[in-house]
Amino acid sequence: MEAYIVDWLNMLVRWAHFITGIAWIGSSFYFIWLDNHLEAPAEKASADRGVGGEIWSVHGGGFYHAQKYKSAPAELPDTLHWFKWEAYTTWLSGMFLLVLVYWYGAEVYLIDPAVAGLSPLEAVSIAAAFIVGGWIVYDLLCRSPIGSNEKAFSLVLLVLVSLLAWGLCQLFSGRGAYIHFGVVLGTIMVGNVFFVIIPGQRQMVARAARGEAPDPAPAIRAKQRSVHNTYFTLPVLFVMTSNHFAMTYANEYNWAVLIAISLAGALIRIYFVARHKGNASLLPVIIAAFLILAVSFVIVPKSTLASAHGDTSFADVRRIVHERCTTCHSANPTHPAFPAAPGGVEFDSDAQIIAEALRIHQQTVITRVMPIGNLTKISDDERAMIDQWFQAGAESEQP
Repeated sequence: MEAYIVDWLNMLVRWAHFITGIAWIGSSFYFIWLDNHLEAPAEKASADRGVGGEIWSVHGGGFYHAQKYKSAPAELPDTLHWFKWEAYTTWLSGMFLLVLVYWYGAEVYLIDPAVAGLSPLEAVSIAAAFIVGGWIVYDLLCRSPIGSNEKAFSLVLLVLVSLLAWGLCQLFSGRGAYIHFGVVLGTIMVGNVFFVIIPGQRQMVARAARGEAPDPAPAIRAKQRSVHNTYFTLPVLFVMTSNHFAMTYANEYNWAVLIAISLAGALIRIYFVARHKGNASLLPVIIAAFLILAVSFVIVPKSTLASAHGDTSFADVRRIVHERCTTCHSANPTHPAFPAAPGGVEFDSDAQIIAEALRIHQQTVITRVMPIGNLTKISDDERAMIDQWFQAGAESEQP
């Protein structure tokens, strides 16, 4: 029953996380687009009111006229819409999922004894330190003299993010490392909203309400952090989907794959932001495409296990699968963390094993991500036997 309740919590909170994430990213992308498409006001009256830019658009059967003031309107409107809860609820739901899946289930999803022999308490403590420390280091970097130099800041940040990816992959399972990389970036993004962007906006509104000219410094800081957030977005979205692609996180050089794909995502976003301004170079997209193409070639699956067992029989494979895989992949899993077979994949019968031969080979031999966390202690000899059986045609002894 406990596993069933956890599954329901996982599903409902993941759904909420997905919905709020769409709202946050959607509003963020829209305002970046809006800011970069503003034109000088067409009417003198608008300029006299302090309007610095405006844009006309059409959507959903209606016309819209958006205006941005150089500083603040002479009189604040009765209703002023803020954009903050999308970010907060995305982070809160994401942290709930992290705790539920990767911290509560640390022995399954976070710890890989082949990577580092950590206890659940040690693993969770280190993970929490990375999340908090990531925000502190980033915020100090932004406030340092380097923060005012865009090129120097970008270079230092790239080095630090690369070290983050490498360090996480030396401590946790590939899947756990990837998701924590995304959580660190996501925490930086919501930290920017909570500690910099919203306080800056509150100061701006308070001064405008008193009839004072807004202090430009908070607005400049908020703009900088907002731009950083938009470049973090695509790497975070990749990480959110990466658990479906073991070819990335289970690779021997998973940290390099993570850095390359994250950099490609940031470059793609750089291109689109520049495109909004009408001066886009294709160079960022070309570099991003090259990085993704290079990664696809480097991580091409290879069967490297050499078997010294002679001819492996299907009976051998059946025994291995039943001992090492059906703990989870069964109509009635015996592992307490799984109330149902993950992905609906079951290996109870010979026919099911034969039908899933390709998946079994890829997951146990090529990527080696299964059994997850090697909970059932499959040996290299057993992996080699599966490899030999698959290479020989993955057949049973049944006529």
